[in-house]
Amino acid sequence: QVQLVESGGGLVQAGGSLRLSCAASGSIISINAMGWYRQAPGKQRELVATITGGGSTNYADSVKGRFTISRDNAKNTVYLQMNSLKPEDTAVYYCNADITRRYWIPSNTYWGQGTQVTVSS
Repeated sequence: QVQLVESGGGLVQAGGSLRLSCAASGSIISINAMGWYRQAPGKQRELVATITGGGSTNYADSVKGRFTISRDNAKNTVYLQMNSLKPEDTAVYYCNADITRRYWIPSNTYWGQGTQVTVSS
C-alpha cells in the first residue's frame, strides 16, 4: 500500500505565495519522477511541474519563473513553492509519483487526493 498526502493549500490573495507538500508513505523501494498537476473547474487536469529522481525539473509555461518544484528524497516528499499567484492558478492541485515497490515489479504511478488552492483577485 502506498499513500500520497498533500498539504499546504488554501486561500490567498493575488500576488501571494503558498507552499504545497506531498509526502509518500508505505512500502516503497524507490521513487522516480514526482510531479504536480492541477485541475480547475470545467477544465482538464494539466501538468504544472515535474522533477526526476536526479533533480531535473520541467514546468508548464504558465508557471515558469513563479513556481519551483523540489524534493527531499530522505523524506519521500515533493514540494511546490508558488509565488506571485494569480486568480487563474485557482485549482485543485494533485501530486503524483512513479514508485517502485518491489524490485521484480515495474514501477507504478500513484496520485494524491488533491488540495484546493484558491487565489482571490
